[in-house]
Amino acid sequence: MKKLLLLLLIPIWVFSSPLFAAPLDVKPDPPVSDPLLPTEKDPFFKNSSDIIAHSPDVAEVKVVHHHDLNKKILIALVVSSSLLGGILLLLSCFSIYRLKRLKKCNEKSGQSSDNAKGISFGPILEKFGSLKIGGKKGSIAAIEYQLLVAATNNFEEGNILGEGGLGCVYKACFNENFHAAVKKIYAGGQEVEREFENEVQSLSKIQHQNIVSLLGYCIHGEARFLVYEMMENGSLEFHLHGPSHRSTLTWHVRMKIALDVARGLEYLHESCNPPLIHRDIKSSNILLDSHFNAKLNTLVQLSDFGLATTGGNSNKTNIKLSGTLGYVAPEYLLDGKLTDKSDVYAFGVILLELLMGRRPVEKVDETQCQSIVTWAMPQLTDRSKLPNIVDPAIKNTMDLKHLYQVAAIAVLCVQPEPSYRPLITDVLHSFIPLVPVDLGGSLRVTEPVLSTFV
Repeated sequence: MKKLLLLLLIPIWVFSSPLFAAPLDVKPDPPVSDPLLPTEKDPFFKNSSDIIAHSPDVAEVKVVHHHDLNKKILIALVVSSSLLGGILLLLSCFSIYRLKRLKKCNEKSGQSSDNAKGISFGPILEKFGSLKIGGKKGSIAAIEYQLLVAATNNFEEGNILGEGGLGCVYKACFNENFHAAVKKIYAGGQEVEREFENEVQSLSKIQHQNIVSLLGYCIHGEARFLVYEMMENGSLEFHLHGPSHRSTLTWHVRMKIALDVARGLEYLHESCNPPLIHRDIKSSNILLDSHFNAKLNTLVQLSDFGLATTGGNSNKTNIKLSGTLGYVAPEYLLDGKLTDKSDVYAFGVILLELLMGRRPVEKVDETQCQSIVTWAMPQLTDRSKLPNIVDPAIKNTMDLKHLYQVAAIAVLCVQPEPSYRPLITDVLHSFIPLVPVDLGGSLRVTEPVLSTFV
């Protein structure tokens, strides 16, 4: 404020200083005539003031009228007023801008307090709003247990989305704009808890459009909870083997799902550092969102503490075997050798499920089971028999040339010898021409295919 007053007073001081004041015209008088010889222009002894004025030893003083002084003071006042008005205008504009900014900030904070219960999970949850969390480690949120209780209505049975060997998955409603899935896992012990937290942080770094995003976690007593994005259409297993009789999965949608899974696997194998092996690719771990985009569920690996890194040949005695019967590669099951080709084998089984609509392992009789690979292999390589084993829900709906191509890819993926199987990158590029443009591939079709399942 002092600086402002100083700025206002400077113009007045400048224009009122002696430099700008009315000057006194001081100059020596010209020589006067001889007083003894008066002239007509200068009458002799006009009055006493004349004697003083014309004294040869006294300078003549001429006073300028006050008109010039008043004019300069007026100019100074006008300039000062203009400057003062400009400054006041700027201050007014700045005050209005500050008020608007404060009002907008107050509105945002009001909305946050109404719609949310705390601070944000991080970049993953920016589109969902804010949730209250207990703490943060890295980029993933440690969520308060009471918040999970409220979101799942105290883990109500009606909110169960699915069940597994280690616990249930619940639908959680944090607010009207944000729903998520909460997986409850039972395990205890300080060492297990520390290992669980470390694995959560590792999985939180995996970010891809075809991999389910981990949003948060919670540890409460001996129970552990994972919070991840909601996949509205459930699992591929439900659509292939559930009560829907596969009617929602057209040929093009199945090819899109296969392409999405290949993209997710390629990310794990090629883009992660170090490269990761999923170890448990199966139809129940392939989840579908509201537009039937497929995403790999890597969070199930937390029960076994983690995705495996590619490290060549592992010995059966020093590796914990994981996976599901029917999807496990022979070399992994028999010798404990785990490589990225183990995931490729499981992907081949998924392709057979998509083609035939059959489970990976089916009972032949009460004492014997048969794998889909063993049953289908002789018919996959016979073009005359292949159309007869296709899922009835999609039979006669695809180009036979495309059917033969997909069958050939599946045969390569399920080869007993890992070195004969293709890399997932090669599989990915083989599927792109088989998927319509509308669904993320390069195939041109005459009619839009999105309308067939949305």
